[in-house]
Order: sequence, then C-alpha cells, then structure tokens
Amino acid sequence: MSETYESNGARLSYQDVGFRVPIVFLHPTPLDHRYWIPLVDQLAGVRAILPDFRGHGESELGKDLPVGGFARVPDAPVLTIDQLATDVLALLDHLELPAAVFAGCSIGGYVLLEVWRRASKRVRGLVFVCSKAQPDAEENLQRRADTIARARKEGVVGIFNGNAQTLIGATSRAQRPKIVGELRSHMKLSADAVVAVQAGLATRADSVPLIAGIDAPILAICGGEDPGVTAGEMQAFLAAPGGCEFHLFPNAGHFAAYEQPAKVASLMMPWLQQFAD
Repeated sequence: MSETYESNGARLSYQDVGFRVPIVFLHPTPLDHRYWIPLVDQLAGVRAILPDFRGHGESELGKDLPVGGFARVPDAPVLTIDQLATDVLALLDHLELPAAVFAGCSIGGYVLLEVWRRASKRVRGLVFVCSKAQPDAEENLQRRADTIARARKEGVVGIFNGNAQTLIGATSRAQRPKIVGELRSHMKLSADAVVAVQAGLATRADSVPLIAGIDAPILAICGGEDPGVTAGEMQAFLAAPGGCEFHLFPNAGHFAAYEQPAKVASLMMPWLQQFAD
C-alpha cells in the first residue's frame, strides 16, 4: 500500500517494504516505482523504499514550476533535478532515516548524483543502472525538444509508442514481447509532466567532476543495447575513490533492472553485504 508525504507543496507517493538495509530506489521516466518490483522481489534482507517522482505514478506534479530554463523550448516548465533531489531528501526526513543506500536508473541516477552533491553523508552506497554523470549532448537536447513537441501534440501514449519503447533492449523485445505492454502499464504521468521532466533532463548539471569526490561504494550496471547510455560513459564511475564495481549486460537495454532482474539481484546481493548491520 502506498503512503504519502509533502515536499514543496506537492503530495508525493511512496512504498516502504521489508526490513534491515534501507535502499531508496529511484525509477526512470516515464515509468513509476513499479519498474523496480521484479528486482525487489528477488532481494532478501533489504528495506525497499520506492518513491514515485513528482508527476509520476501517484505523486502530484506540483504548481509554479520555473519556466524558461530550457532555451530550445523557452515556454516549458522545468522539473529540475534539484527539485527531485529535494523531494528525496524530504522523504528521508519523513522516514527519519539518517542515511541509506540508493539505487537509480536513468533520471534516478541523475537525482542520486544531486543527492550526493547536497547531502553525501546521507548516502551509504550508490547503484547506478543505465545512468551517467555526463550532461546532454547537443543531439540529445534537440531530442528533448522534439519529445516535448510530441507530448504536447499526441499526449503520453504517443511518447511511449515512439522513443520510450525503443529504450527496451532489442533482445528483451524479441524474447519477451509482452514486456512492452508491461512497461507501458507502469507509465502513469500526464503530458504536462513529460514536458517538465524533459526540460529538467535537458538542463541538468555536468556531474563528471563530482565523481572524484565520491568515496562511497558504487555498483554500476550498463545495458549493452541501451541507446542512451554507453559503457564508456558509465565507466567514468570507475574513477570514484570509494571504488566502483562495473558490469555490462550485453543483451539488456535502458531498463536493465526490469529486463533482467534476477541477474541484477545476483550482483546486488553480495555487494550489499558490506552494509549489513
């Protein structure tokens, strides 16, 4: 059952299940927290905290988002990575958790980096799944602008049937055709949220310089069929002084933890032993 908390005037939703090692799971867009359920079901001895980012799932988008930050679409409201990090830290406060392990996929990883930038003492370890520290390249900025235009014209369904579906690995789509419908059912957000999120992604900071100061352990998992995040980009985490365990899944796409939850769990379980009480 979902619970709620307040952050900057928005009511946000989360689930809190299990015991022992607390892990905050930050989902990718346009999906909600259900992206993580197949993985969480295979993790023993963890307390899984599963928020829905604002504008996703059962969480409100909120009002009065800043406008004008994304130069290519100057009238777009911007759901900043900073705001999402504020929401995550507010959830920790709500749960009275001084620190936790964090796992983030895609935008979830970008938020994780911002949480580290602002409150590193609250982060015990970091799991990055198909996420990176680099900002958008020029071609990605145009793709964000195109996605915003498409969302305004066609709505959310058009977005998933277009670029979001291609984020699922080709192998997974071939071997598990139903995965497309499954992931589409985990996409609950409005066209306004798509616009705001895309503008926020386009304006996120370059976090590569941050890596040199990350002294918490990192587990990095990359999908070899991911069209948006490359192994070379994720290998930047290997420079972190806290150590990075890197794995490439050749036959997984951008949603690797959903596509291959058993394999991700088999890597996470021994890695998590270092945080056992």
